[in-house]
Amino acid sequence: MTDVVVIGSLNLDLVVSLARLPRPGETVAGPSAVRSPGGKGANQAVAAARLGGHVRLAGLVGDDTFGTELRQSAAAQGVDVSQVGVVEDISTGTAFIMVEDGGENMITIAAGANGAVTPETLGGDEGLARLLEGAGALLLQLEIPTATCVAAARTARELGVPVVLNAAPSPSAITPELAQLLRLTDVLIVNETEAGALTGSTDPAALRALGPAVGVVTLGRHGASADDGTGRVDVPGFTVASVDTVGAGDTFCGQFTLSHAAGTPPYEALLRSCAAGALATTVRGTRSGPTHDQVESLVSGTG
Repeated sequence: MTDVVVIGSLNLDLVVSLARLPRPGETVAGPSAVRSPGGKGANQAVAAARLGGHVRLAGLVGDDTFGTELRQSAAAQGVDVSQVGVVEDISTGTAFIMVEDGGENMITIAAGANGAVTPETLGGDEGLARLLEGAGALLLQLEIPTATCVAAARTARELGVPVVLNAAPSPSAITPELAQLLRLTDVLIVNETEAGALTGSTDPAALRALGPAVGVVTLGRHGASADDGTGRVDVPGFTVASVDTVGAGDTFCGQFTLSHAAGTPPYEALLRSCAAGALATTVRGTRSGPTHDQVESLVSGTG
């Protein structure tokens, strides 16, 4: 199995289904709220594990019932959570998610313990080196402090471990720390909004100008595009019965990281990642993503 290290967030998601999303200042009633495990880091770790990877997750949760629940949930999906620490006096990260009929969503996040993830809480340079030793890839997001991502990416670079960055949530600007992180990144994955925030363009080649060797832009139901310097490749979306788009991007990232770590060519990696992301939208919740066999079935046209 491909060995992937994910350093990132763990959140408890509170999800409300609505007939339509509210406008600013408007209240829209939903039938009920559902509590489920989330956080981009944990979601991507679980997705990669379900897709066949051996995954180690590092991060922090609070000393509360939410934190216990999140650690147990990820472990139950096959993720190694031995590097997920527990901190006192800080609540576990929480996400508030509204999903309308048809699958579109809006998300608000309270960082909680995720904001306390520092190089020191990960064991400093020595701890990061032990965590990343032998890994096929490091997968990062932007729901923990950027300085922590920089330290992890720098250690990965020193060890020859490829760095995959999902620059989400969408950055408001390229800060000096983010610019440094981008230069340490091998693969940058963003959606159209995030690509626009970073480069003013949805062309994956524009992402490479920021430092990464490979730029990937996800296009929702329209598929995805990538550029690795040898030319652009485009993969159209798969036609599926979508019910919930929450977590589809995280599943895409998990699959692309596994494919990149295994040395899969960009087109094949993009094809499988689009299939994985599409399958993730056919079920509700962020932790019900597809398996390796389901992805292969859809790609081959037999599923």
